[in-house]
Amino acid sequence: MPVDREQRLWDWEQTAQPYLLAASLLFLTSYTVRVLVPDLSPGWQAWWELVTLVTWGFFIVEYLARLALSNDRRHFLRTRWLDLIVTVLPLLRPLRIVDMHERMQRRRDHPRLALEARVMAYTGITSLLLGFAASLAVYHDERAAPGANIHTFGDAVWWACSTLTTTGYGDATPVTPRGRVVAVVLMFVGVALVGAVVGSFSSWLLRRFRQEGET
Repeated sequence: MPVDREQRLWDWEQTAQPYLLAASLLFLTSYTVRVLVPDLSPGWQAWWELVTLVTWGFFIVEYLARLALSNDRRHFLRTRWLDLIVTVLPLLRPLRIVDMHERMQRRRDHPRLALEARVMAYTGITSLLLGFAASLAVYHDERAAPGANIHTFGDAVWWACSTLTTTGYGDATPVTPRGRVVAVVLMFVGVALVGAVVGSFSSWLLRRFRQEGET
């Protein structure tokens, strides 16, 4: 029955969430260690590479399981395109936080927080995690590139902050092809996240003014 398959998909997602969170933290930890500690011993280097591969494999298996449990696989692929992107590019997994949270809220009759507060809170968490992941990726590619001006992890964090907030001072810019791809993705995501926060805050202000006007 379609309803049974939909319920099984929902149950699977609920069961897998803690393991996905743990796998995401392990993946980010392994990538962080490999980028920030370049002089690892061969044994530890192999260990963290294994952690990266195992967690990445877990993401792929979990995505394929949800695809198999869905009622309409074409509809799943069309509507869950973000899940496919973050499976192929695990550093973008923080983007799933907002999508996952909204789907969970649609299953609840009475959300515990106001919509604006939820959007701002989850957007803030997503921004922090994405900024950290982008800093790692850019620092990894830029630190030894000819003509690069991002030489330390602090430079990469500064660049990520200015890019995410759409400020773009221009004092730190990627010069490698992959670094520029990361920059383009972060710029688009930054515009969307900042727009979500500003829109939610404006909606909250309007609602407060309307309530005060009615009283």
